[in-house]
Amino acid sequence: MKKMTEAQFSELEKDLNAIRDEVVADLGERDARYIRRIVRLHRTLEISGRAMMPFGIIPPVFIAATATLGIAKIIENMEIGHNVMHGQYDWMNDPGLHSQTYEWDTVCDGDSWRRTHNYEHHTYTNIIGKDRDYGYALLRLSDDEKWQPLHSLQFINYILLSVFFQWGVGLHELESERIRRGEIRLRDKLPFLRAFFRKGGRQAFKDYVFFPLVTLPVAPVVLAGNAGANLIRNLWSSTVIFCGHFTQDAETFSEAECEGESKGHWYLRQLTGSSNFTGGKWVHLLSGHLSYQVEHHVFPDLPAHRYPEISEKVQSVCRNHDIQYNTGSFARQYGTVLKRIIAYSLPDRVRSGLLSAHAGQAT
Repeated sequence: MKKMTEAQFSELEKDLNAIRDEVVADLGERDARYIRRIVRLHRTLEISGRAMMPFGIIPPVFIAATATLGIAKIIENMEIGHNVMHGQYDWMNDPGLHSQTYEWDTVCDGDSWRRTHNYEHHTYTNIIGKDRDYGYALLRLSDDEKWQPLHSLQFINYILLSVFFQWGVGLHELESERIRRGEIRLRDKLPFLRAFFRKGGRQAFKDYVFFPLVTLPVAPVVLAGNAGANLIRNLWSSTVIFCGHFTQDAETFSEAECEGESKGHWYLRQLTGSSNFTGGKWVHLLSGHLSYQVEHHVFPDLPAHRYPEISEKVQSVCRNHDIQYNTGSFARQYGTVLKRIIAYSLPDRVRSGLLSAHAGQAT
């Protein structure tokens, strides 16, 4: 992490607080219209996708229905659910868009998400040993974790996590690695497991029992389409999240260097531990504007559709304080994620040898 004096931390805090205060003072009807328009878009896409699905015996219709429903699920999870549960629209006092009452269309229970993501991840971002989102207890992504033979299979784990991402996120609070180490008991997680099976059961019943049954005799087609839509959502959302946190330039931190940190220090950790990627308006919408992950981690409770206009100001602050602003094309950022996953699946001596050989070729 970049070394800064307390005076510099205070100045960084002041500069970023000024950006936040400016947006908060301007919140109003523009933002309310935006989120309500996105809610209508999601409902239109979901109804359209489900209405087309029974006619999926025609291959082009099946593809269109599956893609439409998949996009609807992406928008609901990324631009609506994730952002609403961060409290970005609490000021509207709309019970349907309030962070503490919203329940999204995914396996992960809303209360569990608020605990593991809103609190743990955003408080302890990329602090090894504190932020369990870093690698999701499945992937080794830094030298802070000792290499084990099982890490050689972690690219397979990455693929499985991406395919079943909503289930992986839903089970995140189980803390299975701590259970394996004997730090906690399975019985300690019974309240969480009851909530998980209740929410997961409802989701599975809706997509894989209810809608297929009401569309007999084409139930297998509807079942396959719903599974395909969930797969589309899982692969996209996992890729967006990995590009925001696990790129080559995203920094990690030790507990010691973050002990007793000030707000300015917290801001610095968010700036250097997150990554953006570029794209058009639809890329930003479908990513829940997590294509601006840096801005999201600095201002998690500001409406995400504001991040593009905030970005230039945040970049200016970074330039003034000589802080790297991590951004790049989607392809570039995703490429560095894959390289990181593969590199840290290798024993340290092998990885060091490959890096040395690459450096030698470069010179």
